[in-house]
Amino acid sequence: MKYSNVVKGSFIDRPNRFIANCEIDGKSRVCHVKNTGRCKELFVKGATVYLQKADNPNRKTLYDVIAVQKGDMLINTDSQIVNSVALEYMPVLFDNINLIKPECVYGNSRLDIYLETETDKIFVEVKGVTLEKDGIAMFPDAPTERGVKHLKELQKAVVDGYKAFILFVIQMENISHFEPNRITHPEFAAELKNAQKNGVTVLAYNCTVTPDEIKIHNKVNVVL
Repeated sequence: MKYSNVVKGSFIDRPNRFIANCEIDGKSRVCHVKNTGRCKELFVKGATVYLQKADNPNRKTLYDVIAVQKGDMLINTDSQIVNSVALEYMPVLFDNINLIKPECVYGNSRLDIYLETETDKIFVEVKGVTLEKDGIAMFPDAPTERGVKHLKELQKAVVDGYKAFILFVIQMENISHFEPNRITHPEFAAELKNAQKNGVTVLAYNCTVTPDEIKIHNKVNVVL
């Protein structure tokens, strides 16, 4: 996925989940944060950030934060782009797709992607990953009861005859492997392991990230 109108700035602070103050061209600007996760290890004072300038000049927040430089690593922080990135990759992941439908209701949840091939009916739940520690990508960075609910729905889908996948889109490139964040949310980690045992395929892919683009790159190992 490509972005337009990308500018470089410097992170100042984050008063709440939805906004950040960033310095752009020497001026402090209130910017929209397209990620409600904590991201405390990313949004640190003075960090280089990349922002997309909105087309509407009358918008209250004229800029969206889309990426942060963490050491030598550029990390895309736009949680709203992840499903689009995954949708782009579906024809690579699955052969002979006849139908693809985003945001499909199943049970008591809205799962990210439903698709049909010549032989299978498939649900794919997508999770964006921005947390990295010592070269390891982890999810979640905050407790996610919604994530646990999705894992349980995927297991029900398997029982009902569907194929089910959870796809972790790692919004950075140079990582060694993926694992669930057992310390932050042990219940999610346990349920992810249960899901794999019960027929849900767990996938993780890293991404190539530039200031104005993110796309899925390579499959990485999953350690549960």
